[in-house]
Amino acid sequence: MKFLSLVAFVLIMVSCNKNGVSNEPLKTELDSVSYAIGLDVANNVKRSFDEFNNKLFIQGFMNGSDSTNLQIDQAKAQQLVRAYFQKKQQEEMAKRKEEGEKNKAEGEKFLAENKTKDGVQTTESGLQYIVLKEGTGAQPTATSKVKVHYHGTLLDGTVFDSSVDRGEPTEFGVSQVIKGWTEGLQLMKEGAKYKFFIPAELAYGANPRPGGAIKPNATLVFDVELLEVK
Repeated sequence: MKFLSLVAFVLIMVSCNKNGVSNEPLKTELDSVSYAIGLDVANNVKRSFDEFNNKLFIQGFMNGSDSTNLQIDQAKAQQLVRAYFQKKQQEEMAKRKEEGEKNKAEGEKFLAENKTKDGVQTTESGLQYIVLKEGTGAQPTATSKVKVHYHGTLLDGTVFDSSVDRGEPTEFGVSQVIKGWTEGLQLMKEGAKYKFFIPAELAYGANPRPGGAIKPNATLVFDVELLEVK
């Protein structure tokens, strides 16, 4: 599939280079598959390269096809590609580390100031919370399953997940979520609504889901309503 995608990309680039972008209708299954492969390759290229020299790509492909006018031999070409992506990986790791250190410092400062505010309680683990409304029903344990409504934001107010916005509560096991939630839920009783301030080490730490709104070492804020303990 990797080879087919590469060939498709070359054909697309050659066609665009000679004739401009065409808008042919998709008449057959092969037409649709060909178009889908083109889309897939375009997305892969966009993810891999911030800049790309289309003309030299085509030149390299054509020179390699007939083994003439090679400016770089095959061994050198492979070395260049490996070195390029290794460099990109190192740059990304350095960027994530810098971003993580910045977020950690901001989170620690926020939590240090937040814990002095009226109504904020802090557990031994560092979890902070405010009781917005106390409940009177059952209290979950680590093995319970719960039904909740929640609204999650970053410190700057960016919403990254919200069952409230979706208009539908969610269910999960108390031990199937981040540590801050597992601990916090067990402080609540059915019907309660709490606000949690969760340090990075009780959330996703330095390795959140790639591409998401939550960045390395981010402190998270959740409004959580415990609707039901099952």
